Amino acid sequence: MYAVIATGGKQYRVEKDALLKVEKLDAAPGSSISFDEVLLVADGANIKIGKPRVAGAKVSATVESHGQGEKKVIVKFRRRKHYKRGGNHRQQYTLVKITGIA
Repeated sequence: MYAVIATGGKQYRVEKDALLKVEKLDAAPGSSISFDEVLLVADGANIKIGKPRVAGAKVSATVESHGQGEKKVIVKFRRRKHYKRGGNHRQQYTLVKITGIA
């Protein structure tokens, strides 16, 4: 059984007991959360597709930890103009474990 959920402007295919990195959520580690924006639920040959969401479907998860992703280098450069700027970015994420699909 799997589901497709939307959170943080992205869509994720999730299964029970899967670990997932999503955009940072406002929840403490160890707390339970639920994703109400479920776009698809599939159980074998039985597939429910939402328009845009599946009515009554919910995916529950627990927050494992918070962290930062790997460092991304940002470079702005214009040739022959003596212009070069650099910077870095580290995206924050929340690691969640899917506990159930209903």
